[in-house]
Amino acid sequence: MSFTFTTRLPLSRHAVDRDHIERTTPGLLDELWADTSTRVLVLWHGRTLLTTPLPEGETVASGRPRLALVAAHRIPADALRVYLGRSLADDELEPAGTRLAAVVLTDEQAASLEPNEALWVGLRTIVTDLSDRDAGLFTEALGVLNWHDSHSHCPRCGTQTSPQDGGWVRRCPSCGNQVFPRTDPAVIVLITDAQDRMLLGSNALWENNRYSLLAGFVEPGEPLEAAVVREMLEESGLRVTRPEYLGSQPWPFPASIMCGFTARLADDQRADDLVPDGQEILDLRWFTRQELRDASDWLILPGASSIAHAMIEQWLTGVPSGALAPKP
Repeated sequence: MSFTFTTRLPLSRHAVDRDHIERTTPGLLDELWADTSTRVLVLWHGRTLLTTPLPEGETVASGRPRLALVAAHRIPADALRVYLGRSLADDELEPAGTRLAAVVLTDEQAASLEPNEALWVGLRTIVTDLSDRDAGLFTEALGVLNWHDSHSHCPRCGTQTSPQDGGWVRRCPSCGNQVFPRTDPAVIVLITDAQDRMLLGSNALWENNRYSLLAGFVEPGEPLEAAVVREMLEESGLRVTRPEYLGSQPWPFPASIMCGFTARLADDQRADDLVPDGQEILDLRWFTRQELRDASDWLILPGASSIAHAMIEQWLTGVPSGALAPKP
């Protein structure tokens, strides 16, 4: 199978100049906090606020929801802060060139800003309804701030590090080591056989009726294409060939980038020689397009924010038309 991956992936959108040169400006974050035009994306336990809260029980606000970007003076300067960049285009609230930052709030700080926890929403809940700018901002902020959370100490000597360069570097005051944000690449693969059936697997951590494409992390020194072949053999017992790259999407949960591929079952490999690894993958099934449609009453597929959703949808329909409607 071969197709062009044309869908605009929800977490791959952006409309912000990350302005990396400005990050090294001494005292940048204090300068931003003194600038009344600076706007700040607030994060609390990976969630943020919208300008119009979601109605109770709903996942989408009427109209297009917007991130609630807060004036910097409303946020304590001792919060963990990161410079995100400059807005590229005018909109009704912020002109082009507006400098944007993000912070992580403590429970007390979040409660003082918005005490109703139900009004704080996660990226996966809302990203498909956000503008390109807001989707990119939320994704960028969550990724870099997750990195801060997991890299607070120097990997060389164990000393607590401090944020520098607008929040994009952590430096060790003891040995001088610098630590930069990292992203862990993973491959996710849509495997088809000679009958153009698609292979889906059920993960041990999921409900029994939740299925998705097979995926795995790339190992050090390993090309993406080799990771496709190795991971599929490990998780399914099947040998695949002809890996073809489709596209990528950041997945900051906590720090991955998903690299989408198609692959074909090897010509000398029997499709029914499925061997789930028994630890990560508990069940594997081949689906024709009609079988996938007929399974809609019991089968739970990946959410609309994932690259897996877009890949399955394009295989099913030929275009990313929104025809696939996974259960929440």
